[in-house]
Amino acid sequence: MTKVPSRHAIIFVLLCVLLDMIGFGLIIPVLPALIEQVGQVSLSEASLIGGWIFFAFSMAQFAFSPLMGNLSDRFGRRPLLLLAIAGLGVDNLLQGFAPTLVWLFVGRAIAGLCGSSWVIANAFITDITAPAERAKYFGMMGGAFGLGFVLGPALGGILGEFGPRVPFFVAAGISGLNLIYGWFVLPETLAVQNRRAFSLARSNPLGAFKVFRSYQGVIPMCAVMFAFFFFTSVYPAIWPYWGMAKFGWSSSMVGLTLAVFGVVMAGFQGGLTGPGVKLLGERNLALVGLVSAVIVAAGYGLAGSLTVVVLLMIVHGPEGFIHPMLTAMMTHRVPDDAQGELQGGISAIMNVAMLAGTVFFSQIFGYFMAPGGWQSPDVAFFVAGAGMALTLVMFVLIVPVEEKRL
Repeated sequence: MTKVPSRHAIIFVLLCVLLDMIGFGLIIPVLPALIEQVGQVSLSEASLIGGWIFFAFSMAQFAFSPLMGNLSDRFGRRPLLLLAIAGLGVDNLLQGFAPTLVWLFVGRAIAGLCGSSWVIANAFITDITAPAERAKYFGMMGGAFGLGFVLGPALGGILGEFGPRVPFFVAAGISGLNLIYGWFVLPETLAVQNRRAFSLARSNPLGAFKVFRSYQGVIPMCAVMFAFFFFTSVYPAIWPYWGMAKFGWSSSMVGLTLAVFGVVMAGFQGGLTGPGVKLLGERNLALVGLVSAVIVAAGYGLAGSLTVVVLLMIVHGPEGFIHPMLTAMMTHRVPDDAQGELQGGISAIMNVAMLAGTVFFSQIFGYFMAPGGWQSPDVAFFVAGAGMALTLVMFVLIVPVEEKRL
């Protein structure tokens, strides 16, 4: 039986992701200043602490996202998505009021514990779309991510001029509005006949990886996804600190650059994913994204002006194809009653890769910016570029060519 997407469900999921990303993006430009203020530390020290704060978030998410995915397979998508939204609001309030660095860590851990809304949102999309349509809708979700990064960081940079805590309170308010909206209009998309018994074995972090062993051809794509997220974590790890150290950016300028990046990503993911899949196929579109990733990671390290950075952001756009294409290719190989488990497993891969990568790149940045030695804010980008090149080679060698077909 062919699945017909519900317009109401699609709109809600896209709005949910958009609002969550606006709330997340609001805080990025001001987090370095908040860490400096709360911890009474320098920028290079703040970058190291910021990496460990992101580690706390990713570790908690790694530990609990598989649980959320399996619970959604048992009880439905609605309650788990609402919980994820509520967790983000609590996180922002705790960070907004944080008197010490410990509270910053606690807030991020709570957000990770409650899971990530995109995990359940991906399962939503899988519930209501036919396999051949999923890449398009995953691309639309990527576009919502990108649009959130247009509005969130730009607004966060402006609000940051009134103090580094202000954007956190605004982000908490956005999460609250999103929760209220979802409470009244969010539909349940997982049919009762497609639900399955809860399994604790599938819900522990290591057990989440069993889904990949259960279905043929998934593990190679998991390896590529892990490498991709590890090396792309250079951006959340150092972007604000890099811009401030290399170009002297203010929080407003950090927000503006992220907004430009969001416009590019929204355009590529939301507007070009569908046509790109029809023209090239899922595998080849992911390949284009990986080539782009190699170029821009090294390019940012070589950039000497804001103009060059903006030009590189345009070249950066196709990187946004990689995640939705790999996700779509994996969903084709997993049955309907295991899609929540699959999304939990993908989240586990993403979080392990990013928690390791964020700490790795923040340590590189902090080491090469510390007083007393050779200082350069660019080394982390050169390392990321080399890693992306290895990821590209891995993809070409281990992901089957036949995956280019829908």
